[in-house]
Order: sequence, then structure tokens, then C-alpha cells
Amino acid sequence: MSLSVLTLNLWNTSGPYEQRRELIRGWIARLQPDVIGFQEALRGASFDQMVELLDGFGYPFGTYAPAVPFWEDAGLEFGNAVASRWPFAAAGVCPLPDAGDDERRVALSTLIEAPFGLVPFTCTHLNWKLHHGWVRERQVVALAGIARRYRAETDFPPILVGDFNAEPESAEIRYLTGLQSLEGRSVHFVDAWRRQGSGDPATWSNRNAYARTALEPDRRIDYIFCGPPRRDGVGLVEECRIVCNEAEDGVWPSDHFGVFARLRTEPLEPGATDEAGDPAVP
Repeated sequence: MSLSVLTLNLWNTSGPYEQRRELIRGWIARLQPDVIGFQEALRGASFDQMVELLDGFGYPFGTYAPAVPFWEDAGLEFGNAVASRWPFAAAGVCPLPDAGDDERRVALSTLIEAPFGLVPFTCTHLNWKLHHGWVRERQVVALAGIARRYRAETDFPPILVGDFNAEPESAEIRYLTGLQSLEGRSVHFVDAWRRQGSGDPATWSNRNAYARTALEPDRRIDYIFCGPPRRDGVGLVEECRIVCNEAEDGVWPSDHFGVFARLRTEPLEPGATDEAGDPAVP
């Protein structure tokens, strides 16, 4: 058995949303993820974007974290959402450091009661401006603690997903992957794409007509991170790929591409090796 995870920035209801909605639903039907993290999800008294997108797909459990009021409709909130096939043992909204302006970001921290044990799962969306690396640095330091908040309750590696608005070479992502320290601290999460990805890794791509209007370079800014796998191999990244990256009749699912990964949930057999033939557990 493996745990399948999808993360996708929904681009709220911008663009040709009715057509985009059906493309997103098509990808969800194709991928059948166990847990989903959405960013730029909208919710209000008469509209719940996560519920609409997942209707009929077998996700009875969902939770939401508002960040700010939606600027196009004061009756809606803009934030992050997590959907799961299994119930939540805990869920909480965690505000993140900001720049002192109107941009507010949060993390949605959950503990999922999966059949193989409790799974810590956090979904987030960091500041978007290219020159706000200094804000994102503060945000990832806070995020690392949020993602690991349930480590005393489970030994399954914590999962952290979302739109980080930062490239792999940035200080923000280098911090999360153990390549540099920030504020006198260091952590280590596995970048699922770096572990098992192949092909074009860009999730913000000028192939996408909606992204192209921003006049920004192609880059990888959406991620699935997980804590180091257990010594028996539980939590190993088995697959990672870019998804929601195809247009139909000129319509793209979102302005971002999504990321999909599978994580191992059972111990490895003694003597197991990885795809390169090396021992899977050092």
C-alpha cells in the first residue's frame, strides 16, 4: 500500500472557471489521490470550492484555513484546504509571519487517521512577490515547526505541501531541504521531486497561457516535502510527477501545475534495493 498525495494551487475562480473546474475534476478522477492540499481555495456561506471540486469522488473529510477575504467578493474567504479519504484526528489554522502589509498567509496543519497510522499533513501558500524572499525565509522557519508539531503522536514522516513561491535554489527551499540554516536553525525534509521526479519540473510555466501573462520565468515553486523516511523504509518517496499540466481547447486547469507523489506505507523487505540497485535503507 502507498499513500498518494496531490497539491494544486486552484487560482481561485479566475479565468474560465467552469471549464477549468471540469479539467481539475478530470485530473482528480485520474489520479485518485488519498490526500489533497489546495491553495487559493475559496469558501463562503453559499460556495465551497473544495466541496464543489470533489463532489462524488469519495472525500468525506475536508478542512479549511482562511487567509484573507477574497478581493473580488467580500462574502468569500481565500485560503488553503485539505481533503482526505480518512478522518482528521486534529486540524488547526496557523498564521505565518508577514511583511506588515495586506498579504496574509497561513498553514493548515492536520493529523489524518489513515489505515496504516496517523499521518501529519500540512498545506500552505507563501508570499508571492519575487522580492519577498526575506518574508518567506521567516515563513519556512515557522512552517518547519508547524509540520513537525505532531511528531510525538506518530512516527510517520510529516508531509508538507503547497505553493511556496520559491525556487529550489532559494534560501527558503534550501533551508527546508537541509542545505543551509536560517535564524540559527536547521531542518531536513525530502523534496519528493528531487527524490523521484523526471521530465520538466516547472510548475509555473510559460507553456501555460495563464502563467505567461505574468512575464515571469519558468520555475518550480510547488512542492511535496516529507520528513526523512523511517529506517524500515516507511515514508520513502516512490513516485513524483508534475500533473494538471495539459490544456484542452486552450483551457488549462490552473495557472499553476500540480504535483503528485506516492509514499511508502509498509516496511521494506530485508535486502531491498532502490531503482539504481543500491540498498533502499542505508
